[in-house]
Amino acid sequence: MDLLGKDYPYSRSSLSGKHALIFGASKGIGAATAKMMACAGADVTICARNEESLNKLTNELTSLGNGRHNSRIVDLEELDKLDQVVAEILENLGPVHILINNSGGPPGGPLLENSVEDFYAPFTRHLHASHKITKQLAPVMEQQGYGRIIQIISTSVKEPIPNIGLSNTLRGAMASWAKSLSRELAPCITINNVLPGFTATGRLDNLANTINKKTGKSHQEIHDGWISQVPIERLVDPLETASAITFLAMPASGAIRGVSLAVDGGRLRGI
Repeated sequence: MDLLGKDYPYSRSSLSGKHALIFGASKGIGAATAKMMACAGADVTICARNEESLNKLTNELTSLGNGRHNSRIVDLEELDKLDQVVAEILENLGPVHILINNSGGPPGGPLLENSVEDFYAPFTRHLHASHKITKQLAPVMEQQGYGRIIQIISTSVKEPIPNIGLSNTLRGAMASWAKSLSRELAPCITINNVLPGFTATGRLDNLANTINKKTGKSHQEIHDGWISQVPIERLVDPLETASAITFLAMPASGAIRGVSLAVDGGRLRGI
């Protein structure tokens, strides 16, 4: 597949005139989403902590689409600064029509091995940050008559995944938060979740390392175990997940609201 080239699934002007603000965009699914939306014609503002990665990706976005592409260094755990960053983006880069709430997941391990303090940072950079950003942007989206809010979370909201208990808990909270908001937001704003499955990202590599240390299983055994659960018999490409996210950001998706869409190669067994 060449999802940014000849196999690109959407019109190159599908998101023309729309401004997408993407958090956790320096790598993985966040970076893939930025690329896909740039190809769709959106103005893309990417946010993360790593300046070098952001600069490299911003240059790549310029070669993919005709929109205006920018970056901002953001630490989602620094809530006091978050309002200022978003306000500056609105003032200097214009209204935001599309918000992608995304951040790195917490370390793996059994839930009972976590202290209460272990919950603070992950919940801050996911749930608390997403809530602050959404409260700031929802009035702007309503004024613009267009809003799309999308969370990148996990299939664990439907089927908890062994050995990542804290992440399961956090993702479930995010999904419930979004579903609650789907009943409150203005009619022109949709909010949905995308649930990645086993996806070829650094996050999955880190999880494999954790499992290796705890069980002694080789990385190949771990990889084969994952693949055995997936009907498509391979890991999901981050750009495939980004394709679903980009569709949910488009005008054509306006009737899709409050859903949690799995992009997992068919791993989930529930209907």
